[in-house]
Amino acid sequence: MAKVIMTCGRICSGKSTYTEQLRIKNKAVVLSVDEITLALFEHDVGEKHDEYVEKAERYLFDKSVEIIETGIDVILDWGFWTKAERDFAREFYRSKNIENEFHYINISNEEWKKRIEKRNSLISQGKISAYYVDEGLMKKVDGIFEAPSDDEVDLIIQEV
Repeated sequence: MAKVIMTCGRICSGKSTYTEQLRIKNKAVVLSVDEITLALFEHDVGEKHDEYVEKAERYLFDKSVEIIETGIDVILDWGFWTKAERDFAREFYRSKNIENEFHYINISNEEWKKRIEKRNSLISQGKISAYYVDEGLMKKVDGIFEAPSDDEVDLIIQEV
């Protein structure tokens, strides 16, 4: 049976880039919350953002099972910022006897800020469609993100 790989890391840590490499290597399907919310609402989601993200995640969990049942690996490209989210995801797939892995993209704060700066520049130039990361969003992520312990993840991608 196929498996699910879940990427964990802060916004702008390189999850989508890593996910794309895995997609090609594993001939997998990528499911991305940001892709759905940006396609549906662009940047105009406002205060309902967290609600829409939660609904998209629920939909993608169910859709991933459907895809896995056809024999195709799935990669979930969203942050799994909290231990509770990671625990829920593992139990969701375990209860369905689906092999699952967490891959954690770990980057330094200095590198994180460089990547945010680069991403914001590309967004401002109209070269990519992604969420602009302002000071408020950086603080929100810092306040929510719980780095996983070694026993929570199957692979750690350590970036400077």
